[in-house]
This record gives sequence, structure tokens and C-alpha cells, in this order.
Amino acid sequence: MAFIDALTSATLKHLREAWWDDAFTAFLEETLAPRPGNRILDVGCGEGLAEVEIGRQHISQLRLFGVDLVPSKVAAARQETLAHNQRVGFAAADACRLPFKDGAFDSIYSVAVLQHIDLVDTAVAEFARVTTTKGRVVAVEPDNTARYGFSSTPMGRRAFELSAQFFIALDGPRGDRSAIGPTLPERFARQGIEPLSVRLFPVSRTILGPPPPPMWQARREAVESALKSARSDAAAWLGREYLDVLTGYEREANAAGSSFVEIQNTMLFATVGQKS
Repeated sequence: MAFIDALTSATLKHLREAWWDDAFTAFLEETLAPRPGNRILDVGCGEGLAEVEIGRQHISQLRLFGVDLVPSKVAAARQETLAHNQRVGFAAADACRLPFKDGAFDSIYSVAVLQHIDLVDTAVAEFARVTTTKGRVVAVEPDNTARYGFSSTPMGRRAFELSAQFFIALDGPRGDRSAIGPTLPERFARQGIEPLSVRLFPVSRTILGPPPPPMWQARREAVESALKSARSDAAAWLGREYLDVLTGYEREANAAGSSFVEIQNTMLFATVGQKS
């Protein structure tokens, strides 16, 4: 069900498209508690996956809105919802400067977005501002500092070490990607959002037996692409070493045959709050 690969990214940045399922849609419906006529905002809507899933529930007169920082994603989301005969309002906007009046929405949610924002508290304050009193606020974020990776081969264990070092060096001062998920209840409370609950969603992946060649190719391409943006000699050096280790890792995995295993796991923290 879930997809994760710490060997290609320091964060779960592709989470929405790879992980979203019916159970998570049901969780959103339960926590957002949409009623006919409600206005619901998705901050970081991506390509409209959530809007399509929620729209399938056919809640009478429900008004959905989505914003994303990337205009091309907004355009893709608009096309996707139109293809499903859904009317959804979209706009390109910054989570730290939402283009809506105070109390404009009955509920607001955001999935795997705050991990990419420098001014997290500013974004949470905006969530609170545009939500009506007693309205629900739901934010779902990982703890990118607590990802678990295991490989049954020495090169694999080294690959996990180097991937963490490389992506941290690549991002400079922001490379530690602090543990956003577990901090959400405190951040909510500071902005006038009463924390109601925290639910954990595991995101994991187990590979038994050698991964197929396309997976190794995708990993190398991801690292090569990231290496092009290296702004320091240290990051570039780590990236080149990492590529060499990935090549060795593939050889070891193939040699191990059916005894090979690779395990990755992390956790998503879904915090539900209510505007005070």
C-alpha cells in the first residue's frame, strides 16, 4: 500500500500520490466532519487527488477549494477534477499567505506540506486565521529525523548512511528536516487551535529478494539528478561516493538472492485540532 524510499529523498515529498488510500480518505471524512454547504480548504493540493476522493462521497452542496505553491500542479488538479465532473476552486498560493478572508472555511487540511516550509508557525497561524471558530484543522506530517532503514548487506547499510548524509549536505542548514509531525499539537495550541487528537499512520516498505533493475536505475537517476544541484564540494563528494556504493549494493543484493532483505519504515503524525 505505502511507498517510501529513503535512498532517493530526504523527505516523504511524494507522499500524497504514493500513499493515499481509502482508509486515509475515511479518516479525513471522519475528522473534517463535512456537512452540506461546508467550505473545505486543502493547503498543498498537489494534483487534486484529495479533492477527487472527497468529491466521490457526493456530499450535498459541499464546496471544496485547493491551493498549491506550484502553478502547474494547480492546473493539473483543475483538469483532474473536471475530468470527474467535480467543481472545485483552485488557486496558486503560498501557505504562509493564504488569499482568503478570516474565517472563510469550515475545515482546513494539509498533508505533507509543512515539512517543506521554513516558517511553519506562520503557516499554522494562517490555517487558524482562515478557519471559522469551532472549525476543524487537520495537518499530517512525518518525522523525517526518525526514519528506519535496514539492509541485509554491508553495502546496503552503508547506502542508508550515505543517503542521509548526502541529502542533508544537499539542503545545507535546512537539511536536518526537523521532526515536524510530533510538534504539531504544540504548534496548534500556540496559534489558537485546540489539539483534539493525534493519530499515527505507518509508512513502510519491505523488499525480499533482489530488487529489479528498474528500481536500481530509478535510484541512480534520483541521486544523479540531486547531485546536479549540489552547492558545495562536500555535497558533491558525498553524492559521487553514494553512487559508487549504490552500484556495489546492487551487486551484493543480486549475489544474496532470495536471502536479501531491505526494510524501510517511518511514521506520519495526523494532528486534529479545533479553532478556539
